[in-house]
Amino acid sequence: MSRTLIRHAQVVTPAEVLATSVLIEDDKIAALDVAEHTRADEVIEARGLVLLPGVIDPHVHFRQPGLEHKEDLQSGSLAAAAGGVTTVLEMPNTRPPTTTVERLHQKLELASRRCLVNYGFYIAATSDNLSELQRARRTPGIKIFMGSSTGNLLVDDPEVLRRIFAQTTLPIATHCEDEATIRRNRQRLGGRLTVEDHSRIRDHEAALRSTQLAVELARATGHRLHVLHLSTAQEIPVVAAARGLVTTEVCPHHLFFNVEDYARLGTLVQVNPSLKTVEDNRALWQGLLAGQIQLVATDHAPHTLEEKRRPYPESPSGIPSVENSLALMLDQVNRGRCTLEQVARWMAEAPALVWDIVGKGRIAPGYDADLVLVDMNLQRTIRNQEQHTRCGWSPWDGTTLQGWPISTWVRGHRVYHRGRFDTSRPGGEVQFDHARGGFWAAVPTAEPS
Repeated sequence: MSRTLIRHAQVVTPAEVLATSVLIEDDKIAALDVAEHTRADEVIEARGLVLLPGVIDPHVHFRQPGLEHKEDLQSGSLAAAAGGVTTVLEMPNTRPPTTTVERLHQKLELASRRCLVNYGFYIAATSDNLSELQRARRTPGIKIFMGSSTGNLLVDDPEVLRRIFAQTTLPIATHCEDEATIRRNRQRLGGRLTVEDHSRIRDHEAALRSTQLAVELARATGHRLHVLHLSTAQEIPVVAAARGLVTTEVCPHHLFFNVEDYARLGTLVQVNPSLKTVEDNRALWQGLLAGQIQLVATDHAPHTLEEKRRPYPESPSGIPSVENSLALMLDQVNRGRCTLEQVARWMAEAPALVWDIVGKGRIAPGYDADLVLVDMNLQRTIRNQEQHTRCGWSPWDGTTLQGWPISTWVRGHRVYHRGRFDTSRPGGEVQFDHARGGFWAAVPTAEPS
C-alpha cells in the first residue's frame, strides 16, 4: 500500500475550509485531520497552500479521432492536468463522430493508453441512431446538437427530438441554438460578413428558442436534461423554472468575454453559442452565484491559430481553455467575487452530481484521491508559447492571474508538479451511477455512492 500525507494545507471541504492534513492510501482519500507523525511513503508540506478537489470538466473536445492536428487525448489531458483538471468528459463530434456503441468503446480503449487524467465520452444523437442510444451504458449521457454542427449530428426535427427524449434513459445534454433562427438571421444580413455578425446570426433569440424547446421536451417526457454553455440572461429563468429536472452550465468565455471583445480579439473569440453583451456577462455571474446555474465547464474546443485567423465566416468556432479555467476562477476569488468553497462546488462537486460520477468531486474519506494543490498568491501571465494544448494559444494570452495550480493528483498519483509531468500511469475510465437520480435527487452525504 502506498501512502501520501499532504500536511498543513487549507483543505476545501463541502462544508468549510479547514487547516488540516489529508492522508492518501493508494488511489483513495483515507482520512482528514490525521496526526503529524502518521507514517507515509511521501510527505508533502503544504503550509500556506490550498487543497481543492480535482476539477471535473464535463465539456471538452479533445478532437481524437480525426482532428489530431488540433488536439488529441494525450495533449488535451496534459493541458488538463496542468490546469488542475483531473477528470474530463469529452464530446462526440470527432471524425468519425461517436454515434455508435462500438465507436464509444473504441474511444474508451484508446483513452486507457493515452489519457493522463480520468475520462468519459458522450454518445451523440442523430436522426436515426435511437437503438444505439438505447443500449449505450459506459457514458455520461447523450449529446444532442440542436443547432448547426458537423456531419449528421444536427438534430432539429421536433418529432425526432421528442422520440429521443421519450425513448431513452441516459441523461441528455443539449447544444441549444435554433437552426431556423440562425438561417433566417444569416439570410437577412446577406452580403459580406464580419466576425461581429456572428453574434447577430447566433443571437439571443436563437439561444432562447432552442433552450425553451429542450426544457419543454424534458418536462413533457420527465427526462433529465442538462443545457450546455448558457450564454444569455433570458435563458436563466427558463432553466431555473425547471429545477429538479434540468441543470445547466456556464463557460469562462461567456463569463469574461462579450461582443465588445471582437474589436480586440476578432475571430479568436468566435464561439458557439456566440458571445453576447456585457449585461449577459453580469446576469450569468449572478445566476451562478444564486445557484440558478449549477456548474462551470469550459467547452475546450481547440483549433490552430492558422484556422482561427481565417476571414469570417471561414473561421471555425471554439477556443482552448481547459488549462486556464481554474486559474481564471481562482483569480476571481482573490478579487472577492466568489469563494473557494463556491469554486469547488461549481467545478468539482456539482459536475459529479449532475453526471452521476461515482466517488469524485469532494475531499472526504472514501473518495478518489483526485486533488489539486494551489498557490493563491502565485501570479502568472498566460502566454501562448507556454500552453500545453496542441493548438498552442489562448484568447487570454497576456492576461495576468493570481492563484494557480502547482500540483495535481489523479487517483493518488501526482501527475503534475510545477511545470513537470509524470506520465507513467494513465488516468482511468469514469464510473457512472445513473440509477441514483441526478443532481436534485437528494442532499449528498459525506460518503461516495
